[in-house]
Amino acid sequence: MLKIAAEIQKIMIDKNIKKGELADRCGWTASNLYNKMKRDNFSVRELETIAEALGCELEINFTPKKEQ
Repeated sequence: MLKIAAEIQKIMIDKNIKKGELADRCGWTASNLYNKMKRDNFSVRELETIAEALGCELEINFTPKKEQ
């Protein structure tokens, strides 16, 4: 499982989007985005904003635990 920041970076590379451009699209400063990526800590709302800025859909899934 990829960390969220790594997944975002992968999509950015695939779409040729730089961090500064993504920050602009999200309405954030580049340093704010850099810090979030470094900490790999995002709220659901922030992930929704990033997904929209990247032209992606955000899916969050919970799956049941297997019974033992």
